[in-house]
Amino acid sequence: MAERIAQRFFADAGLDVEVTSAGITDEEHAKPMDPRARAVLNRRGYDVRPHTAHQISAEEIRRADLVVAAEPYQVQTMARMAPPTRNIVLLRDYDPSVTPGTPLDDPWFGDESGFETIADQIEAAMPGLVAAIRK
Repeated sequence: MAERIAQRFFADAGLDVEVTSAGITDEEHAKPMDPRARAVLNRRGYDVRPHTAHQISAEEIRRADLVVAAEPYQVQTMARMAPPTRNIVLLRDYDPSVTPGTPLDDPWFGDESGFETIADQIEAAMPGLVAAIRK
């Protein structure tokens, strides 16, 4: 979800930014977007073209200008994968209304309303992330 939302926010801001997404484990490798996420994105007018999950590699982390994580443990895991890294950040740290270090909620085991919540959280962080990218 964050990939598709970020793509829209960057495009609307006139920024030419490549955005991709990956997991830190291979648990979802080669699986399509969750139908609940797709439904929420579709209702909000985001791109819902097919997406296939993959596991992030140390090389991807090193190549990226910025790696944005959903949860603090993901920041720590990726930092161990590709040290030394200074390009890994937590998404909600760009939302001034929450305490730094706050993770995105995990909607996985709930219903579609959890995906609405996480979309709200991602959208709330995007203006701050866009501003950081502009710098």
